[in-house]
Amino acid sequence: MASSWNFRAKVPFLLLLVIQQLGIVLPAFSTNVHIVYMGERRHDEPELVTDSHHGILSDILGSREAAVESMLYSYKHGFSGFAAVLKPHQATLIADLPGVVHVVPNRILSLQTTRSWDFLQVKPQVVNGILEKGQSGGGSIIGILDTGIWPESESFRDVGMGKVPSHWKGICQGGEEFSSSNCNRKIIGARWYVKGYEAEFGKINTSDAVEYLSPRDASGHGTHTASTAAGAVVDNVSFMGLAKGTARGGAPSAWLSIYKVCWSTGGCSSADLLAAFDDAIFDGVDVISASLGSSPPLASYVDDVLSIGSFHAMAKGISVVCSAGNSGPYPQTVINTAPWVITVAANTIDRAFPTAIMMGNNQTVVGQALYTGNNMNKFYPIVYGEDIAYADSDEDSARSCDAGSLNGTLVRGKVVLCFQSRSQKTAANAARTILEMQGVGVIYAQYPAKDVTLAHGIPLVQVDFIVGTYLLNYMEATRNPVVKFSLTKTVVGRQVSPEVAFFSARGPSSLSPTVLKPDVAAPGVNILAAWTPIASAQSFDTTKNQLPLGFKFESGTSMSCPHISGIVALLKAIHPTWSPAAIKSALITTASLKDEYSLSAVAEGAPDKKADPFDYGGGHVDPNRAIAPGLIYDMKVPDYVQFLCSMGYNDTAISNIAKAPNKCRSKTKNLLLNLNLPSISIPEMKNRVTVSRIVTNVGPAISVYVARVEAPPGVNVIVEPSVLSFNFTSNKMKFKVTFCSLVRIQGRYTFGNLFWEDGSHVVRIPLIVRPIIEYYYPEV
Repeated sequence: MASSWNFRAKVPFLLLLVIQQLGIVLPAFSTNVHIVYMGERRHDEPELVTDSHHGILSDILGSREAAVESMLYSYKHGFSGFAAVLKPHQATLIADLPGVVHVVPNRILSLQTTRSWDFLQVKPQVVNGILEKGQSGGGSIIGILDTGIWPESESFRDVGMGKVPSHWKGICQGGEEFSSSNCNRKIIGARWYVKGYEAEFGKINTSDAVEYLSPRDASGHGTHTASTAAGAVVDNVSFMGLAKGTARGGAPSAWLSIYKVCWSTGGCSSADLLAAFDDAIFDGVDVISASLGSSPPLASYVDDVLSIGSFHAMAKGISVVCSAGNSGPYPQTVINTAPWVITVAANTIDRAFPTAIMMGNNQTVVGQALYTGNNMNKFYPIVYGEDIAYADSDEDSARSCDAGSLNGTLVRGKVVLCFQSRSQKTAANAARTILEMQGVGVIYAQYPAKDVTLAHGIPLVQVDFIVGTYLLNYMEATRNPVVKFSLTKTVVGRQVSPEVAFFSARGPSSLSPTVLKPDVAAPGVNILAAWTPIASAQSFDTTKNQLPLGFKFESGTSMSCPHISGIVALLKAIHPTWSPAAIKSALITTASLKDEYSLSAVAEGAPDKKADPFDYGGGHVDPNRAIAPGLIYDMKVPDYVQFLCSMGYNDTAISNIAKAPNKCRSKTKNLLLNLNLPSISIPEMKNRVTVSRIVTNVGPAISVYVARVEAPPGVNVIVEPSVLSFNFTSNKMKFKVTFCSLVRIQGRYTFGNLFWEDGSHVVRIPLIVRPIIEYYYPEV
């Protein structure tokens, strides 16, 4: 397919992408930009909103000219506010003005499928399944907030796409190597945002870096997420012969609107991100997918622009789906924890890439790789990183083959065995080190995980510590140890899945532990989806007749997020009147706690363990069951307003956010615990706690549901009433759940479930309880 891109001399940016994919926090810096958030709009005319913003800045800066020059964005569609270049004392003055909710310093955020959709049973062959009933997503518009898009990809063909919706107000914004002609009936909108980023770091020089000042995607991340959510059907797709099949998005008939807020030269500005939310709300999207965020410590909900933008999107009926972060398997690392967004953990699918390692003693062990070359068809000497290290190298660094630790002369022409260190350096680091030293292959022993690392220019086989130790023993017992690799094979259906991925961030939320996060888990390991040719050209040797790749494997919660975005688009097509809370409830209450073989699901970790709600929220998503959940736990804007009250924000601020006079119900007990979430999380239970929930019947009008409880260990649970009877005049019912600790200890979190069952529906919510003796428990 002809395309408008060209190969220009640009600086490699693989290290940056590794940083982004691992969710590494970028260094803190002193910001030049501040975001002045003013809540809901006070005027219906956007021009009047902008005039009011200029007026505020004029009073502070002394003239309208200075105000116009300082302002980067006027947020005037979904909410009111602006981003401007301000000195700290100027930001302080503005913060005290009437009508200003909060002044937020600009932050830099980081970026966090041939088989996956079949694995989820989202396929045409399922009669009355979500793909059929949701008309493949036709009628839904998905907004992708990411690194842009590569419009020439076959995943974005508009063959068979319907007419653009009449309510659509978006535009196709041009720029470098991107024009309005790059949009079509699939990509119906495209915008890009760089003012906030450049105000911090200076102008992006696209002659020195792999980037385009336009919606065109230079890094591949945005193209991958967009095609995962809503890519068209593309036959005969593979990654260099691996994982052959038909690639498609979850909602292949959904429209896409692209909002490029992240840049391959260094992350995503929160000022730019908020502008994208403002435009997406105005444009008329139905779903917003945002595979990005900031690692802990988490900003408060009035400081975090993703929380602010998603709140206003939710208020307009737009579902917002976010990644949970890649800082697992450690607890309290989950990000994007606002109760009005869907936060997605990553799990595995049932596809593996076994690669045999044959030793000189005719023994064979097996690891995983993405190796399709031909330079390992003979035996090569194998050495151990620690044995070929410089004398002054740190042992851990040598074992994990860190840069600068190994003697390059002893690496050249050999396969190197490396072991993951306590600092958890990655296989990609080791492969890069060995490649630079002209080694011929890497065997990387690590904590067991199913995520396979793609190494560029060198075969990399990942094994667990047992296999690594076996190889080490062979090397010690043999005078001239040698190995060779088989080509990688693709195997489906022979490994237990889904399992929560090792890297997937875990709960509880460090900001609001009464809100269970993540919400649900979806495929995020070794996902094959569309990619940017220019990005792959930086990684592969085109001088050896290797063409730039149009599809690529990626892993991360960035990949699980668009899976849920596609499913939400299908659900919205089936249930166009459901609120974002109703759709989230349907996903959570129908999710699965089992793997394919009906065994309790596992979470990868150190060590692996039985998965719990802090790993996967409600469980592993089951799209077809979510069509008809039976009961939903619904919420509207006033419910979230009371949540903000309980978080301690003042009446004036909340009134501005919600565009309505508000009085926090300070005397109401347990506001946080009684938020109508499809889960109950009690992080501090001294004796007895009673919480309430309201369920709405969305199944047969005449229905009777009976409660069943799997109580958390050490806790007694009573549900009143234990029977809910719905009829034509009553489709909402309230119930209470009383928890009583059976032990007097400063305990750990324990987990259970509450089920409502009517004979055909099973509506399950997680129960999470931590018994305590005192609210403050000092170490002794």
